Amino acid sequence: MTTTLVDSLTARLKQAITDLTYPAGSKLPSVRSGAALWGVSNFTVVQTYDRLIAQGFLQSRRGSGFYVPQRAATVAPVSPIHQYASAPNAKMDVVWLLRNLFREVSTHAMPASGTVPAAWLDEAMLAQASRAVARDDGAHLLAYGTPQGWLPLREQLSLLLAGLDIQAHAGQLLTTAGVTQGFSLVTRALSKPGDTVLVDAPAWFVLYATLSGFQRQIIGVPRGIDGPDLAALEALAALHKPKLYVTQSILHNPTSSSLSAAKAHAVLNIAHQHGFYVVEDDVYAGLHPGSHIQACSRLASLDQLKRVIYLGGFSKTLAPNLRVGFIAADEAIIPQLIDQKMMAALTTPEFGERVVHKILSEGHYRKHLDRLRSKLAARRGGAITGLEAAGVRFPDLAPCGLFAWGDVGRDASEVANAMLAKDFVLAPGSLFDPQQAPSQRMRFNLATSSHLDMLKALSATLKS
Repeated sequence: MTTTLVDSLTARLKQAITDLTYPAGSKLPSVRSGAALWGVSNFTVVQTYDRLIAQGFLQSRRGSGFYVPQRAATVAPVSPIHQYASAPNAKMDVVWLLRNLFREVSTHAMPASGTVPAAWLDEAMLAQASRAVARDDGAHLLAYGTPQGWLPLREQLSLLLAGLDIQAHAGQLLTTAGVTQGFSLVTRALSKPGDTVLVDAPAWFVLYATLSGFQRQIIGVPRGIDGPDLAALEALAALHKPKLYVTQSILHNPTSSSLSAAKAHAVLNIAHQHGFYVVEDDVYAGLHPGSHIQACSRLASLDQLKRVIYLGGFSKTLAPNLRVGFIAADEAIIPQLIDQKMMAALTTPEFGERVVHKILSEGHYRKHLDRLRSKLAARRGGAITGLEAAGVRFPDLAPCGLFAWGDVGRDASEVANAMLAKDFVLAPGSLFDPQQAPSQRMRFNLATSSHLDMLKALSATLKS
């Protein structure tokens, strides 16, 4: 990053104020005197003083000059994020994992992570797209934006979905602040408190927390290597009359399993027979290497959004901080979802939507995904070998994907607590169960689970 004269002078004067070279109450040189004293332009001094005023290091007194306030700004000591994070032996629930996932620790200490390492993402591509959007007409930054989402992005998403054999025009698309908000909107629009929602077991832990917070009855459907247990799905649908069934057809979290064509057709038949909607979360879609590795089927491509509601996003492939997701659904449902979105958050930030549109429309995204998949493929084998050597078993390992659903041979929560004491954050299987039942399973992120220090600590823990 280039350091400007304003940056340098601001840092210099901050330090002078902190060191009491300019004590509280003292007056700084005028703009013209300061420019001569420090060998810069009047403009640089004006910009520097403006920054120091904004940051609490100076006060401007009209007609008098610039003064150090009696209590100049100081940098208060910040409590480390891990003090907020749950301590070892704390209750292991969804909040426990979420708190620890946001600890400030290095990537290799985070086998529980749900994303690829930041170093794998294309910072330059994002920065270039952001600058290009910022150079465009800035009037859009001064308004709320469109509740349904920026139209050019929705049109571009229509093309992206067509590449997945899902036909959805812009009117069938709604942008969201990530897949999590998408779940919330669909849940509130298409069910009410007390209604039953079927979910995969195991499944993404935040889903359970979201549904529980909305007072929906959560019923788990056992998930196998090629999809849900169909007999269980049909029996539960007949018994509980669910409004929704939430699933991941491709690269299921936490197992990385994918749905076979036979099971996909059967799931849709059951949904039509019992009258519930299928909510298909495809947030990891971009990480699947293709049919040459594993044949799999998307429910939305088979159903064409008649009874399937499709959720996607870019947090796993572009940047977790770029909260741009979307819902694709039957056009008759979209108005209900828009109403829920407006009541929850009015609109989604258009700047991020324009950045994603820029990346998609200029063809950068496809090449970026190719690079991500190559890096993941290169990392998977070594990570699995290292974890197996440490004592983890993989009885039903999926052939591709970010995650591996390992068996640690004992209560995974005990293992996670012991590893947390060594400053490594792991994800025990109990958190991926609708009832948070004890489990020997653990989700490993294969992109962040091959570091020798972590593997040594895990090996010692499993042998203790």
